[in-house]
Amino acid sequence: MARIESLLTTRLFLCPRQVDGRLYFLSNLSGRLSLYAMDEGGSVPEPLLPAGIALQNPVLIGGEPYAVFPELGKILVMIDRDGDENYQPMLIPLEGGFPEPAFGDAFNGWRVHMPKSDSERNIVYLSAESRSESLHVAWRGRLEAGTLEKLGESKWNAFIAGVNADHTKAVLLDSYTLGDHVLYLWKEGEGLSLLYGKPLEERAEGEKVPPNAIHACHFTPGDRGLLFLTALHEDTYGLGYLDLRDPREVKPVEVVGAVHRGKGEMESLEHLKDDRYLVGFNIDGVSWMYEGTFDEEALRMQLRTVVVGKAPLDQGVLDSIHYDRERDRYVLSFSSATSPTQIYTVQGEKRDQVVRHTRERPLGLDEKLLSPGEDASFESFDGLRISARLYLPAEELGYEGPRPLVYYIHGGPQSQERPDFTWFSMPLIQFLTLKGFAVFVPNVRGSTGYGLNYTKQVDRDWGGRDRLDHVHAMKKLSRDPRIDTSRSGVVGRSYGGYMTLMLASRHPELWSAAVDMFGPYDLVNFMNRIPETWKPYFAIAVGDPDKDRDFLVERSPRTYIENIACPLLVIQGKNDPRVVEAESRDLVAHLKKLGKDVEYLLFENEGHDVLKLENRIRCYNAITDFFVKHLKP
Repeated sequence: MARIESLLTTRLFLCPRQVDGRLYFLSNLSGRLSLYAMDEGGSVPEPLLPAGIALQNPVLIGGEPYAVFPELGKILVMIDRDGDENYQPMLIPLEGGFPEPAFGDAFNGWRVHMPKSDSERNIVYLSAESRSESLHVAWRGRLEAGTLEKLGESKWNAFIAGVNADHTKAVLLDSYTLGDHVLYLWKEGEGLSLLYGKPLEERAEGEKVPPNAIHACHFTPGDRGLLFLTALHEDTYGLGYLDLRDPREVKPVEVVGAVHRGKGEMESLEHLKDDRYLVGFNIDGVSWMYEGTFDEEALRMQLRTVVVGKAPLDQGVLDSIHYDRERDRYVLSFSSATSPTQIYTVQGEKRDQVVRHTRERPLGLDEKLLSPGEDASFESFDGLRISARLYLPAEELGYEGPRPLVYYIHGGPQSQERPDFTWFSMPLIQFLTLKGFAVFVPNVRGSTGYGLNYTKQVDRDWGGRDRLDHVHAMKKLSRDPRIDTSRSGVVGRSYGGYMTLMLASRHPELWSAAVDMFGPYDLVNFMNRIPETWKPYFAIAVGDPDKDRDFLVERSPRTYIENIACPLLVIQGKNDPRVVEAESRDLVAHLKKLGKDVEYLLFENEGHDVLKLENRIRCYNAITDFFVKHLKP
C-alpha cells in the first residue's frame, strides 16, 4: 500500500552555492527547511542554523534566500517566523551559528527581500516593504560596516533590477501590473531620474500604455547600455537593449543558436563575465539554459552551449543555478515529475562534465509506479489553446476501468504548473495516481509560460474567462474513456483555492468533492486584508474594493456559496499574510450556518504553504483520504 511518507522522505536540495570547496544549500533534512553545508567531494551535511528555525519556501521569498561572504566569514540569511513572511536579513558565521540582525533594528516592521549581492565587496541590495503603509524602499547595505544607504522609494515596488560593476549605478523598477513597468536610473551622488517608461501619475485617465515587461537588467561594459528581458518585440519575451546615451528607444537583440523545440518563453538572463551570459527558456514547462556571447555592436546574442535541457538535465525544471567565476563551472538544483531535486555540478569547455552530488529517490517505490504525465492540451470555448497535462495511474498498479478524476488548479494566478517534484503539487499528484486517481493539471489563461498576452488575460477578470476554461476542460475530459467524470473532485491552493470555490459554487453539477487551500472567499474582504504594499497593485490587477465593489462582489465565491452541493475540505495556515486565516474561518462559518458538509484543517505554525514534514504528511493524507472517501477510486 502506497504511503505519502515514501514521497515526502525525498528531501529537498535547493539554491546550491559553491564557495571555497564547500557546497551550501537549503534542505528539509530535519523535516524543516534550513541551511546546510557539505564538502564539495561529499560529506555529512552540516546544519548552519538552530533546529528551531524554519526557513520559508524560496519561491515565496523572492530574491536570494541567502548569500555567502567568505572574506567576511559570514552568511546572510533571510528569516521569517513560521511563514509570516516578514523576512529579516540575519547574519551567521560561515561555519553556522545563531542569527543576528545584519543592520540592527532598521527593518523592524518591514518585509525585506535581497535582489542582489556582491560576495567580493560584501555588499547587498535590499527591497523593503512596510507592514504599516503602502511603501517600498530600496537600500544598499555594506555588511562590514553594518550601514544602509537609501536608493529610492515608491508605492509601486522600487525593485532593484540591475547594478553596475562598480556599484555606482542601479536600475530601480516600478511595476503597476505584470509587465507595466517604469525604469529609473540611480547614480551615486545624484540620486534617481526617470530612465524609460511613462509613470502612472503622468498618464491621462484611461490612457493605455503598452506593457514593456522589462526586467533582469544588466549594464554592459563601460556602462554604455543596458541588456535585459522584455516583451516589447516578442510576446514570449526576448532580449532588448537600451543605449544609456540616448535611452528613448529599446532596440531588439537578435538571439540565434537555440536548439530546443516547442512553445514557451525566454525567462531569465544572467551575466557571467565579460561578454558571456546565461540565457534561460521555459519550453512547454521544461527548463532550457544556454551560455551565449553578446555582441553589443551588432546587438546579437549567440547561444553557444546547452547547460540545461539535454540528458541528464532534461524534461524537468531548474530550481536554481549558480555560476562559480573562479572555477568556471555551475552548481544547480534540478527535478522532474518523477525525480526529486538533485544537486549537480556542470563544467568543461562543452559543459558536458555533469556530476550528480545527491541520490534522492522515493522510499520503497519503484519509479515505474510513478506517472510521467501526458500532454492533454485543448482548445477552450473561444478557440484559445490551453496547455495541460494528464497524470494517469501507472499500468503496473493494476487499476481497471475508468478512473475518478482530481482536477488540480495552480495558484498565482500568474504562475504555471510544471513537471517539478520540488514543491507541494507533484508529490500530491503522484500520491493520488498511486491511489487510483487520474489527475488533470491545466495552465488556463492567466498562467505564465505562454507569452505576456496570455498571462495578462486574467487581469481584472478573476472568475471570468479563466473559470470558463476549466468548465470547457471538464467537457473535454468527459469524452475520455479512461476517466469517469461522474466522480470528480477539484483542489487548488491560493488563487487555485479561490477558483476551486468558484467552480464548486457556480458549477456544482461537476463535482463530488472539493478542497480549498487558503483561497480568497470574499474578494472585498480579501482586498482589505492583504499587506498594505500589495493593495495598489491588486486594486489595478483585480479591482478596487471601493470603486469596483459591485464587480468584486459579482466575482466572489461568497455570492454563490449557498449553491455548493459537494463536501468541502478547507485548509489554512494560521500565519498566512496573503490570505489571512480569517478568510477561511469566515468561509467555514458561513457554510456551517447553511448546513453544508465542510471540514476545516488549520496549521498553527504555517503560512501560505505547508512546509514542515509533520504538517505535510497530515495535509497530503487529509486531502487524499477526503477524495478516497467521496470519489471511491
